[in-house]
Amino acid sequence: MLVFTHPACLHHDPGPGHPESPQRLQVVLDALHAAYPDRLDWRQAPPAKFGELARVHDNELIDLVLAPQTEPLRLLDMDTMTSPGSASAALHAAGAGVAAVDAVMLGDDPLAFCAVRPPGHHATASTAMGFCLFNNIAIAAAYARDRHGLERIAIVDFDVHHGNGTQDIFVADPRVAYYSTHQAGLFPHSGLRRDRGAGNLLNILLPPGSGSFRFRNTWADEMLPAIDDFRPQLLLVSAGFDAHLRDPQADLMVETEDFGWITTELRALARRHAAGRMVSMLEGGYDLQALAECSVAHAGAMLEP
Repeated sequence: MLVFTHPACLHHDPGPGHPESPQRLQVVLDALHAAYPDRLDWRQAPPAKFGELARVHDNELIDLVLAPQTEPLRLLDMDTMTSPGSASAALHAAGAGVAAVDAVMLGDDPLAFCAVRPPGHHATASTAMGFCLFNNIAIAAAYARDRHGLERIAIVDFDVHHGNGTQDIFVADPRVAYYSTHQAGLFPHSGLRRDRGAGNLLNILLPPGSGSFRFRNTWADEMLPAIDDFRPQLLLVSAGFDAHLRDPQADLMVETEDFGWITTELRALARRHAAGRMVSMLEGGYDLQALAECSVAHAGAMLEP
């Protein structure tokens, strides 16, 4: 399995005490190196190009995120800050997805994990929000659609928060289908079951305390069959691990093993329809121990023969 990352992603610093800290990525990198010292093919993520960003983002947002910064912190909204290293981090996080798509489409290894930050799935075409600057998974999907001519791309999002930005970007594009489970009552208060878009959206809200049983049954009974029916040519995964029972941002109470289980199920769908091609991108996860454990479980399931 390929792993795309870049040191610049550690230099986005939204300030003391902010949940989306550089330590998040560091514990993921350390855990993957320790768990799979000889099984991962590490690649340095390139910076995204302007045209790759512009497929999904307005020029005004691109200019805002990339504007030179000398002050320690710049407030974009109540939760989203940038530092002098944020522009480079955002470019490499977005570029990781583009490089991973090329790698699985053109190379011999169909699996890639992008260990990057800041996360992306809340960023809309025009707005950075929810800790997210550019929408990394949407940039990757649009690139796969346009450069590789794919007509059925599935974005699967098991982050505890709804990926409102991803949904908004592709709401009218039937070539990109979006599947999300997320906790009811949480930011950004979007992602309702009645949202159908161009027939390409499936959102299921889970009540607090759902735990493993309801999480697995929801995916097994509704989400996975819907993805199977779509027959994606490429699976993209917004891999947020903040549904974990130890995460301070939510109360869904999912366990580490559940992330391994859902990854195994998604791999089976990728093998059935997409020649095994699957690209996963790190999103949320704010308890450092849980984040490390879940990343190892996720990667382990991708590495299963």
